Amino acid sequence: MDPAHSLADVQYTSFWLADPARPEALPALVGDVSCDLLVVGGGYSGLWTALIAKERDPSLDVVLVEGKEVGWAASGRNGGFCAASLTHGFFNGLERWPDEIDTLERLGRENLQAIEDTVKRYGIDCDWERSGELDVATEPYQVEELREGAELMAAHGLEVDFLDADAIRAEVDSPTFLAGLWDKDGVAMVHPAKLAWGLKRACLEQGVRIFEHTPATQLAESGPGMAVRTPYGRVFARHVALGTNIFPNLVKRVRPYLAPVYDFALMTEPLTEQQLESIGWKNRQGLGDCANQFHYFRISADNRILWGGYDAIYHYGGQVRDEYDHRPETYQKLAGHFFTAFPQLEGVKFSHAWGGAIDTCSRFSAFFGTAHKGRVSYALGYTGLGVGATRFGAEVMLDLLTGRQTERTELEMVKSKPMPFPPEPVKWAGIGITKWSLDRADHNEGKRNLWLKAMDALGLGFDS
Repeated sequence: MDPAHSLADVQYTSFWLADPARPEALPALVGDVSCDLLVVGGGYSGLWTALIAKERDPSLDVVLVEGKEVGWAASGRNGGFCAASLTHGFFNGLERWPDEIDTLERLGRENLQAIEDTVKRYGIDCDWERSGELDVATEPYQVEELREGAELMAAHGLEVDFLDADAIRAEVDSPTFLAGLWDKDGVAMVHPAKLAWGLKRACLEQGVRIFEHTPATQLAESGPGMAVRTPYGRVFARHVALGTNIFPNLVKRVRPYLAPVYDFALMTEPLTEQQLESIGWKNRQGLGDCANQFHYFRISADNRILWGGYDAIYHYGGQVRDEYDHRPETYQKLAGHFFTAFPQLEGVKFSHAWGGAIDTCSRFSAFFGTAHKGRVSYALGYTGLGVGATRFGAEVMLDLLTGRQTERTELEMVKSKPMPFPPEPVKWAGIGITKWSLDRADHNEGKRNLWLKAMDALGLGFDS
């Protein structure tokens, strides 16, 4: 069957955001308000910041403004993998902060548990499943890499299992799977939009004032605090936390550190019992393959398969536009890859297709900082692994605003910045050459060419 036929009836919208549980938007801000803390951005980053601020100090007056609706961007479009890693995976963290990696891993596990505890405490119905994740080898050279990776992770106290070809196919049956690495406790599956909506409700219950359809357009000092302008009013605040991720930051000097890279995903129709039996997947782990240009995939609460990744598209000038959210040629490519991985599912159709921008930075994990004499803080650059790490970032932003020295603020990861991207056209050309080189490496037993080796030497070790 031509993979394109599987897309015949697709809806071009995020499956998660199309859920009938989607709450009504709250009114926009009209007029001027004052508060102790203003949070800009209604994705995970802003929601966690507002909620944790109120949990730390219930007397704090907190306002959150969102340019559209809570959870509408990356927080409602991602794959729903909530990982313990704060560093975009153990190996990225080990490469960049070898002296801190054990601390970072411990803090990440504590952060993931805190998310799970919050979900339970506030009764957030978000299909939370602590099912873990499987990294799978689909090329022979990747098998030994996974085996060595399992040994290295175990040496750092992480609970992982190496699975040979028979063992991995006993978990999820694909003819392309040659081996696997199972992190049993470090990743949870979640309905990402329901998590955002649940955090919104929790914030409101704790007294946070939320204004939707209220973009923050200008930031300026005002007496001992800050003033943020919106289309119909202003917010005066002692402190401001910026959780805007890939959207133009109100602190302009941080913009060169980010590049918007578009990622895309498909969601199948619900699988029948017979189709489920043909692929196994009884333990419902999240999965990702080991290529540079990798796929991530998981099974939803109603037994659909989400299949995403591979293409990572950067548009010249780094603009974020609605028309970039869909790319039919990528959808067709993803559909073809899906049926290569699961030929036993031939005939299955995709119900939803969508894309969105990821706030990519050159070190592939978040960076942090302050501005305006410490009255403004930001956490940015999660590069696609922000479902869990944004909660940690919220804690860091609040620590920085209060001037508290904590274990978090003493981390080199928190104190340092990634290398900024060069201006155009060098930025566009560099990202294009890197993507081409990664594709060549994937088809040449993982061997990295001179360009990728130079990027590695500079600390710019990109993958998809």
